[in-house]
Amino acid sequence: MFSTTRQLNLIQRANIRSLSAVAAKTLKIGLIPGDGIGREVIPAGRRILEALPESDGLKFEFVELDAGYDYFKKHGVALPERTVEVLKNECQGALFGAVSSPSTKVAGYSSPIVALRKKLGLYANVRPVRSVQATDKSVDMVIVRENTEDLYVKEERTYTAEDGTKVAEAIKRISETASAKIGKIALEIALQRQATRELNPSKSLHSSPILTIIHKSNVLSASDGLFRETCRKVYEDNQSIYSSVELNEQIVDSMVYRMFREPECFDVVVAPNLYGDILSDGAAALVGSLGVVPSANVGDDFIIGEPCHGSAPDIEGRGISNPIATIRSTALMLEFMGYTQAASRIYDAVDANLVEGKFLTPDLGGKASTNEVVEDIIRRF
Repeated sequence: MFSTTRQLNLIQRANIRSLSAVAAKTLKIGLIPGDGIGREVIPAGRRILEALPESDGLKFEFVELDAGYDYFKKHGVALPERTVEVLKNECQGALFGAVSSPSTKVAGYSSPIVALRKKLGLYANVRPVRSVQATDKSVDMVIVRENTEDLYVKEERTYTAEDGTKVAEAIKRISETASAKIGKIALEIALQRQATRELNPSKSLHSSPILTIIHKSNVLSASDGLFRETCRKVYEDNQSIYSSVELNEQIVDSMVYRMFREPECFDVVVAPNLYGDILSDGAAALVGSLGVVPSANVGDDFIIGEPCHGSAPDIEGRGISNPIATIRSTALMLEFMGYTQAASRIYDAVDANLVEGKFLTPDLGGKASTNEVVEDIIRRF
């Protein structure tokens, strides 16, 4: 995990875990299906973990936990305290499915995944986007999104102006502390990716690490300006560690344009919460579907794997949900926990499934069921 005191040893620690599994390690994983197709794809993640070969040195225990809008409608709370307590006290990691958050205000309801990020200190949302299929644009980047503040602090108010019309306001909070933490983890990920690509250069578009800071400080000079300055300061004050990383920056609207025109230019991207949310969903279009893009909510002491897609009520119950985002999120969870051998096995099996193209769900132009995709990936272990 990316604890503050361990970040510099991540690669070495991961290599040790990959190569030495004298006794099988038992990990307890929380499973939070949530709403909609979350109830279909999270079991796929569990099956993947259960199918890993003994040579990876891992065993798993699972605990089913509640959260979501459906749970809220039945019990009046979207994130029960038991879920938080079990994750904190019993689990080493978790998988979160999806939530059906309403687009209009519902009294008493707030997003359970946003609440989980705050309660567990999951300050980074990490979303790798990589092209595999021949139809994809050339993409190999990771979007690192600050997870705890910006407009997502949800401090809003509505009032009536003097002319009788309504006005709504929201607080955009950017702190030096949170910006420094996200800047540091983004730089560490850039170094980690470089170490990995040096082992197999043919798997990456990039030959050296690049970090791009996203902001709108030409307009929001105080808030986005602080984010930009703080990320740069982390880099400039630690040149003995990060000198091999090329540091760039991009105004967010220009970033959207360039990301779709020339995505191959970007390696690691770090952004405030809102920009990171928008960019990472948009980047999924470069590789065909939100159904293939994973994410991990990362803190100093805990990791939650979370597919980027929503609850997709239009296909719920039809058995055609794409499980790949969840399966890759499962691998990403293991990767950040340091179990890179098992993670690599999952990544390679998923890539092989996509390249062959025999078992693809309808969102990717295929006719396969969720179960058929899972079985095809497992047989490649």
